[in-house]
Parts: sequence; C-alpha cells; structure tokens
Amino acid sequence: QVQLVESGGGLVQAGGSLRLSCAASGRTFSTYGMGWFRQAPGKEREFVAAFSWSGGSTYYADSVKGRFTISRDNAKNTVYLQMNSLKPEDTAVYYCAADHGLGYLDGSWGQGTQVTVSS
Repeated sequence: QVQLVESGGGLVQAGGSLRLSCAASGRTFSTYGMGWFRQAPGKEREFVAAFSWSGGSTYYADSVKGRFTISRDNAKNTVYLQMNSLKPEDTAVYYCAADHGLGYLDGSWGQGTQVTVSS
C-alpha cells in the first residue's frame, strides 16, 4: 500500500505558474511509475503527465506539452508537477497516482488538490 498526499493547488491568474507536490509513503518500492491526472467539473478524469521509475521516461498529454514538467526527488519520495503558462482550461482537481504494475486505475491515488485558473 502506498499513500499519496498532494499539495500546492490554489487560485492563479491565466499565464501564471503553480507547482504541485505529491508525497509518497508506504511501500514505495512497489511503484513502477508515477503520474498526474486531472478532472474538471462535468468531465472525465484525464491523463496529464507521468514517468516510469525504471527508464526515467516522461510522458505528457498534448494539451500540456511545453508548459508542464513532471519531476521527482527520490530522497524525499516526492513527485512534482511544475505548471507554467496556465490557462483557464487547466482548472481542475489534480490527482497524483502510482502504478504498481497493473496500470494507474488499479494503483494508488491521492485525495486531489484544486487548481483554479482565472481569466
């Protein structure tokens, strides 16, 4: 079992930046990858960014490429999502997730942190 706690959300104007953090605890050695997802009101949860522990590859949704950066601090068991040039359409609850080998849907999830971008 891995526990994930997100932080760093808030209200920001369009064009601004935020950095989300996801602190992991528990059986973190059983994690194959870490990712960020988001869910806007009335919409389905969607993939934002992820990386794999083994190869270090990173993946981004087309909508955030060039604006968001996923990174990690192994010593702190923390994953970050740096979000720049934010747009109103980035408004959503952002979730951190861990893949234990069966995909993110069957992995561990945090409680989410709200990001609101005003125009």
